Amino acid sequence: MNMEFINEIQDNDMCLKDLGQMIYDFCGLNYLDNLSLLASKVSKRLSILNMTFGEYTEFLTRNQQEWNHLVELITNNETYFFREESQLNELSNAILPQLRNKKWIRIWSAACSTGEEPYSLAMTIAESGIVPLESVHIIATDINKKVLQIANRGWYHKNSLCFRRTPKEMLDKYFFPQDEGFQIKSFIKDRIEFRHSNLLHDEDMAAVEKVDIIFCRNVLIYFDSVTTSRVIAKFYHRLNPGGFLFLGHAETITGLNTNFETINARATFYFRKGDVERSQY
Repeated sequence: MNMEFINEIQDNDMCLKDLGQMIYDFCGLNYLDNLSLLASKVSKRLSILNMTFGEYTEFLTRNQQEWNHLVELITNNETYFFREESQLNELSNAILPQLRNKKWIRIWSAACSTGEEPYSLAMTIAESGIVPLESVHIIATDINKKVLQIANRGWYHKNSLCFRRTPKEMLDKYFFPQDEGFQIKSFIKDRIEFRHSNLLHDEDMAAVEKVDIIFCRNVLIYFDSVTTSRVIAKFYHRLNPGGFLFLGHAETITGLNTNFETINARATFYFRKGDVERSQY
Protein backbone atom coordinates (compact mmCIF):
# COMPACT_ATOMS: atom_id res chain seq x y z
CA MET A 1 0.00 0.00 0.00
CA ASN A 2 1.61 3.27 -1.10
CA MET A 3 2.04 6.23 1.22
CA GLU A 4 -0.18 8.52 -0.85
CA PHE A 5 -3.14 6.15 -0.45
CA ILE A 6 -2.51 5.83 3.31
CA ASN A 7 -2.47 9.62 3.69
CA GLU A 8 -5.73 9.87 1.76
CA ILE A 9 -7.41 7.41 4.15
CA GLN A 10 -6.10 9.28 7.19
CA ASP A 11 -7.27 12.62 5.81
CA ASN A 12 -10.70 11.16 5.10
CA ASP A 13 -10.97 9.77 8.64
CA MET A 14 -9.95 13.12 10.12
CA CYS A 15 -12.53 15.00 8.05
CA LEU A 16 -15.23 12.51 9.05
CA LYS A 17 -14.32 13.09 12.69
CA ASP A 18 -14.56 16.85 12.09
CA LEU A 19 -18.04 16.34 10.64
CA GLY A 20 -19.04 14.31 13.68
CA GLN A 21 -17.83 17.12 15.95
CA MET A 22 -19.77 19.72 13.95
CA ILE A 23 -22.95 17.67 14.32
CA TYR A 24 -22.35 17.22 18.04
CA ASP A 25 -21.87 20.96 18.52
CA PHE A 26 -24.92 21.80 16.41
CA CYS A 27 -27.56 19.46 17.85
CA GLY A 28 -25.93 17.15 20.39
CA LEU A 29 -26.20 13.94 18.38
CA ASN A 30 -23.13 11.90 19.21
CA TYR A 31 -21.68 10.10 16.19
CA LEU A 32 -18.11 10.51 17.39
CA ASP A 33 -18.15 6.97 18.77
CA ASN A 34 -19.65 5.52 15.60
CA LEU A 35 -18.14 7.33 12.64
CA SER A 36 -18.79 4.42 10.31
CA LEU A 37 -22.54 4.83 10.88
CA LEU A 38 -22.25 8.55 10.17
CA ALA A 39 -20.36 7.82 6.95
CA SER A 40 -23.11 5.45 5.79
CA LYS A 41 -25.81 8.05 6.49
CA VAL A 42 -24.19 10.91 4.56
CA SER A 43 -22.35 9.08 1.77
CA LYS A 44 -25.27 9.33 -0.68
CA ARG A 45 -25.56 13.08 -0.07
CA LEU A 46 -21.84 13.51 -0.69
CA SER A 47 -22.17 11.55 -3.93
CA ILE A 48 -25.00 13.83 -5.09
CA LEU A 49 -22.93 16.92 -4.29
CA ASN A 50 -19.74 15.31 -5.66
CA MET A 51 -17.86 16.26 -2.50
CA THR A 52 -15.36 14.66 -0.14
CA PHE A 53 -15.93 14.75 3.62
CA GLY A 54 -13.49 17.61 3.89
CA GLU A 55 -15.24 19.62 1.20
CA TYR A 56 -18.60 18.90 2.83
CA THR A 57 -17.57 20.18 6.25
CA GLU A 58 -16.36 23.38 4.61
CA PHE A 59 -19.62 23.59 2.65
CA LEU A 60 -21.63 23.38 5.90
CA THR A 61 -19.82 26.40 7.32
CA ARG A 62 -20.78 28.46 4.27
CA ASN A 63 -24.27 27.17 3.60
CA GLN A 64 -26.59 27.06 6.61
CA GLN A 65 -29.44 25.64 4.52
CA GLU A 66 -27.45 22.46 4.03
CA TRP A 67 -27.96 21.67 7.70
CA ASN A 68 -31.62 21.00 6.89
CA HIS A 69 -30.57 18.22 4.49
CA LEU A 70 -28.02 16.84 6.92
CA VAL A 71 -30.48 16.76 9.82
CA GLU A 72 -32.89 14.73 7.69
CA LEU A 73 -30.15 12.14 7.19
CA ILE A 74 -28.89 11.81 10.75
CA THR A 75 -32.11 11.88 12.79
CA ASN A 76 -34.28 8.86 13.53
CA ASN A 77 -37.98 9.60 13.02
CA GLU A 78 -39.61 6.18 13.43
CA THR A 79 -42.76 6.50 15.54
CA TYR A 80 -46.43 5.53 15.66
CA PHE A 81 -49.73 6.54 17.25
CA PHE A 82 -50.31 5.65 20.92
CA ARG A 83 -46.72 4.65 21.49
CA GLU A 84 -45.85 3.72 25.11
CA GLU A 85 -49.47 3.29 26.12
CA SER A 86 -48.63 3.03 29.82
CA GLN A 87 -47.47 6.65 29.81
CA LEU A 88 -50.63 7.80 28.07
CA ASN A 89 -52.68 5.93 30.67
CA GLU A 90 -50.72 7.68 33.42
CA LEU A 91 -51.44 11.01 31.77
CA SER A 92 -55.17 10.27 31.84
CA ASN A 93 -55.46 8.57 35.19
CA ALA A 94 -52.94 10.41 37.38
CA ILE A 95 -51.89 13.72 35.88
CA LEU A 96 -54.94 15.24 34.21
CA PRO A 97 -56.98 15.03 37.45
CA GLN A 98 -54.30 17.17 39.11
CA LEU A 99 -54.62 19.79 36.36
CA ARG A 100 -58.39 19.86 35.96
CA ASN A 101 -58.79 23.22 37.73
CA LYS A 102 -56.29 25.04 35.51
CA LYS A 103 -57.71 27.44 32.98
CA TRP A 104 -55.06 26.48 30.45
CA ILE A 105 -52.97 23.32 30.21
CA ARG A 106 -49.81 23.49 28.13
CA ILE A 107 -47.96 20.39 26.96
CA TRP A 108 -44.70 20.25 25.02
CA SER A 109 -43.92 17.37 22.67
CA ALA A 110 -40.22 18.13 22.41
CA ALA A 111 -39.30 15.78 19.56
CA CYS A 112 -42.56 15.33 17.72
CA SER A 113 -41.20 13.81 14.49
CA THR A 114 -44.08 13.30 12.01
CA GLY A 115 -46.71 14.23 14.58
CA GLU A 116 -47.97 10.93 15.96
CA GLU A 117 -46.99 11.80 19.54
CA PRO A 118 -48.75 15.19 19.89
CA TYR A 119 -51.83 13.92 18.06
CA SER A 120 -51.91 10.90 20.38
CA LEU A 121 -51.70 13.21 23.38
CA ALA A 122 -54.63 15.27 22.12
CA MET A 123 -56.71 12.17 21.39
CA THR A 124 -55.90 10.71 24.81
CA ILE A 125 -57.02 13.92 26.51
CA ALA A 126 -60.20 14.01 24.45
CA GLU A 127 -60.96 10.41 25.38
CA SER A 128 -60.39 11.04 29.08
CA GLY A 129 -63.09 13.70 29.37
CA ILE A 130 -61.32 15.00 32.48
CA VAL A 131 -60.42 18.43 31.10
CA PRO A 132 -61.96 20.33 28.18
CA LEU A 133 -59.91 19.76 25.05
CA GLU A 134 -60.34 23.47 24.28
CA SER A 135 -58.26 24.30 27.36
CA VAL A 136 -55.25 22.34 26.06
CA HIS A 137 -52.42 23.82 24.00
CA ILE A 138 -49.82 21.35 22.72
CA ILE A 139 -46.54 22.75 21.43
CA ALA A 140 -44.85 20.24 19.12
CA THR A 141 -41.25 20.83 18.07
CA ASP A 142 -38.59 19.04 16.07
CA ILE A 143 -35.23 19.87 14.54
CA ASN A 144 -36.16 18.19 11.25
CA LYS A 145 -38.16 20.56 9.06
CA LYS A 146 -39.21 17.83 6.64
CA VAL A 147 -40.99 15.75 9.29
CA LEU A 148 -42.62 18.90 10.65
CA GLN A 149 -44.26 19.45 7.26
CA ILE A 150 -45.73 15.95 7.44
CA ALA A 151 -46.85 16.50 11.03
CA ASN A 152 -48.49 19.83 10.26
CA ARG A 153 -50.43 18.32 7.38
CA GLY A 154 -51.78 15.55 9.61
CA TRP A 155 -52.32 13.05 6.78
CA TYR A 156 -50.99 9.49 6.90
CA HIS A 157 -51.11 6.72 4.30
CA LYS A 158 -53.54 3.94 5.13
CA ASN A 159 -50.77 1.32 4.92
CA SER A 160 -48.39 3.23 7.17
CA LEU A 161 -46.98 1.42 10.17
CA CYS A 162 -47.88 4.47 12.24
CA PHE A 163 -51.37 2.95 12.64
CA ARG A 164 -50.15 -0.41 13.96
CA ARG A 165 -51.35 0.32 17.51
CA THR A 166 -54.41 2.40 16.59
CA PRO A 167 -57.77 0.79 17.44
CA LYS A 168 -60.35 1.01 14.66
CA GLU A 169 -62.76 2.96 16.88
CA MET A 170 -60.08 5.61 17.43
CA LEU A 171 -59.34 5.76 13.72
CA ASP A 172 -63.03 6.26 12.95
CA LYS A 173 -63.49 8.86 15.69
CA TYR A 174 -60.49 11.09 15.13
CA PHE A 175 -59.62 10.66 11.42
CA PHE A 176 -61.49 10.79 8.16
CA PRO A 177 -60.56 8.94 4.95
CA GLN A 178 -58.84 11.07 2.36
CA ASP A 179 -57.26 9.84 -0.87
CA GLU A 180 -55.23 6.74 0.05
CA GLY A 181 -54.96 7.59 3.72
CA PHE A 182 -56.44 9.24 6.77
CA GLN A 183 -56.56 12.91 7.77
CA ILE A 184 -56.62 13.94 11.43
CA LYS A 185 -59.81 15.84 12.24
CA SER A 186 -59.57 19.57 12.78
CA PHE A 187 -60.79 19.61 16.40
CA ILE A 188 -57.69 17.57 17.29
CA LYS A 189 -55.31 19.30 14.90
CA ASP A 190 -56.31 22.75 16.12
CA ARG A 191 -54.98 22.00 19.62
CA ILE A 192 -51.42 21.62 18.32
CA GLU A 193 -48.87 24.22 17.26
CA PHE A 194 -45.90 22.89 15.31
CA ARG A 195 -42.58 24.72 15.50
CA HIS A 196 -39.02 24.15 14.33
CA SER A 197 -36.66 23.96 17.31
CA ASN A 198 -33.17 22.78 18.26
CA LEU A 199 -32.98 21.52 21.85
CA LEU A 200 -29.42 22.83 22.13
CA HIS A 201 -30.23 26.38 21.03
CA ASP A 202 -31.04 28.64 23.97
CA GLU A 203 -33.20 30.99 21.93
CA ASP A 204 -35.34 28.10 20.62
CA MET A 205 -35.85 26.73 24.10
CA ALA A 206 -36.61 30.13 25.60
CA ALA A 207 -39.29 30.65 22.94
CA VAL A 208 -41.34 27.84 24.46
CA GLU A 209 -43.64 29.31 27.06
CA LYS A 210 -43.87 27.64 30.47
CA VAL A 211 -45.63 24.28 30.25
CA ASP A 212 -47.20 21.77 32.62
CA ILE A 213 -45.97 18.59 30.95
CA ILE A 214 -43.05 17.74 28.66
CA PHE A 215 -42.80 14.59 26.56
CA CYS A 216 -39.31 13.99 25.17
CA ARG A 217 -39.19 10.30 24.45
CA ASN A 218 -36.40 8.33 22.83
CA VAL A 219 -34.20 11.35 22.20
CA LEU A 220 -31.71 11.31 25.08
CA ILE A 221 -30.45 7.89 23.97
CA TYR A 222 -28.62 9.73 21.18
CA PHE A 223 -26.96 12.19 23.58
CA ASP A 224 -23.98 11.80 25.87
CA SER A 225 -24.24 12.67 29.57
CA VAL A 226 -23.02 16.24 29.07
CA THR A 227 -25.64 17.05 26.45
CA THR A 228 -28.34 15.21 28.40
CA SER A 229 -27.63 17.35 31.46
CA ARG A 230 -27.87 20.52 29.38
CA VAL A 231 -31.21 19.54 27.86
CA ILE A 232 -32.70 18.38 31.15
CA ALA A 233 -31.70 21.68 32.76
CA LYS A 234 -33.52 23.55 29.99
CA PHE A 235 -36.60 21.36 30.44
CA TYR A 236 -36.55 22.11 34.15
CA HIS A 237 -36.78 25.84 33.45
CA ARG A 238 -39.57 25.46 30.91
CA LEU A 239 -41.79 23.51 33.33
CA ASN A 240 -44.15 25.16 35.76
CA PRO A 241 -43.56 24.22 39.41
CA GLY A 242 -45.09 20.79 39.96
CA GLY A 243 -44.80 19.99 36.23
CA PHE A 244 -44.08 16.57 34.76
CA LEU A 245 -41.40 15.19 32.42
CA PHE A 246 -41.84 11.97 30.44
CA LEU A 247 -38.85 10.27 28.81
CA GLY A 248 -38.63 7.01 26.88
CA HIS A 249 -38.66 3.76 28.83
CA ALA A 250 -34.98 3.19 28.01
CA GLU A 251 -34.03 6.65 29.29
CA THR A 252 -33.43 7.94 32.78
CA ILE A 253 -31.92 10.96 34.48
CA THR A 254 -31.24 9.07 37.68
CA GLY A 255 -27.70 9.87 38.75
CA LEU A 256 -27.67 13.29 37.15
CA ASN A 257 -27.65 16.34 39.38
CA THR A 258 -31.23 17.45 38.82
CA ASN A 259 -34.09 18.75 40.94
CA PHE A 260 -36.58 16.27 39.52
CA GLU A 261 -38.37 13.73 41.68
CA THR A 262 -38.80 10.27 40.16
CA ILE A 263 -42.39 9.03 40.14
CA ASN A 264 -42.60 5.24 40.01
CA ALA A 265 -46.07 4.34 38.79
CA ARG A 266 -47.44 0.85 38.34
CA ALA A 267 -46.40 0.35 34.72
CA THR A 268 -44.06 3.27 34.03
CA PHE A 269 -41.96 5.98 35.60
CA TYR A 270 -41.60 9.70 34.99
CA PHE A 271 -40.32 12.82 36.70
CA ARG A 272 -41.84 15.70 38.60
CA LYS A 273 -40.50 19.17 39.20
CA GLY A 274 -40.79 20.46 42.77
CA ASP A 275 -43.57 22.86 43.72
CA VAL A 276 -40.98 25.55 44.48
CA GLU A 277 -38.71 26.86 41.71
CA ARG A 278 -35.05 26.24 42.42
CA SER A 279 -32.23 28.18 40.84
CA GLN A 280 -29.64 25.41 40.63
CA TYR A 281 -29.49 25.74 36.86
